[in-house]
Amino acid sequence: MEYRILGKTGLRISRLGFGGIPIQRIDAEGTRPLIRQLLEAGVNYIDTARGYTVSEEYLGAALEGIRDHFVLATKSMARTREAMAADIDISLKNLRTDHIDLYQVHNPSLQQLEQVIAPGGALEALQEAKAAGKVAHLGVTAHSLEVFEKALTLDWVETIMFPYNIVETQGEALIREAARRNIGFIAMKPLAGGALEDAALAMRFLASKPDVTVLIPGMAASSEIEVNLAAVADTSPLTAEELARMEEIRKTLGTQFCRRCNYCAPCTVGINIPSVFLMQGYYNRYGLQDWAKARYGAMDVKASACIECGACESRCPYELPIREMLKKAARDFGE
Repeated sequence: MEYRILGKTGLRISRLGFGGIPIQRIDAEGTRPLIRQLLEAGVNYIDTARGYTVSEEYLGAALEGIRDHFVLATKSMARTREAMAADIDISLKNLRTDHIDLYQVHNPSLQQLEQVIAPGGALEALQEAKAAGKVAHLGVTAHSLEVFEKALTLDWVETIMFPYNIVETQGEALIREAARRNIGFIAMKPLAGGALEDAALAMRFLASKPDVTVLIPGMAASSEIEVNLAAVADTSPLTAEELARMEEIRKTLGTQFCRRCNYCAPCTVGINIPSVFLMQGYYNRYGLQDWAKARYGAMDVKASACIECGACESRCPYELPIREMLKKAARDFGE
């Protein structure tokens, strides 16, 4: 396993990290062997969040007795001092630890980031927790370039997490600047929210980028860990064939697609928006029309039920035209 220093934090972490979103789909008992597998493979960086429902709790149970072998990172969408202080204590309890190595401000808008750093904002609670030894280091996660750029100027920011993958390369100039400023860069959405099917190719792409400190694919199965480990271990240059496949993926997928982050939820009329777009992707890109149509047909609320209120678009970190995309899905599926 290759290890890197996580920017200003000085933490020595594995190049491959563990993204804790998908373990919500399994259970606490199923999480234990995954964490043991990570330990044996030398993966020592674990990412989770207060917003990932039971993820912190499952990880806390799985880490009992081996917690000190890992660098634990979590995050909160709290914007005020009071709410952040409460979330930090909940994270400590869930993770069954007396300290968290990296605590991050989770996906603020530019306006919310200003609230975080203003008097009475979440930063006060983070700095108090740091002084008390509850939290060791601080970072920011972002989906917009404006927030990424702003975070680079804040002296308390030690790490930045931002989407980076084969089809989302819009942050590359800022990623280079983060490296220049010794701010650790954490690559999230390495599979573009599941839109990239070739996990090995996606990991190879990121592992070839020297300014990426750690990549954190979500993993909920032993086989997924094995695929990602093998891909990151292969340090040979990307081949002409791999580069050609990446270019074809870019042409096919484009940039206007759902990453299944689920920030758009809840839909006013109950449409499962990410699932609609997932089935549409199978329908249009992978030649699985009958399979996708059958599963779309089983959904309780179809894309055609959209009342165009726009609530989902106001919450989408990628500013997708969800209403128009739902109309196209309804046309594709005929309902």
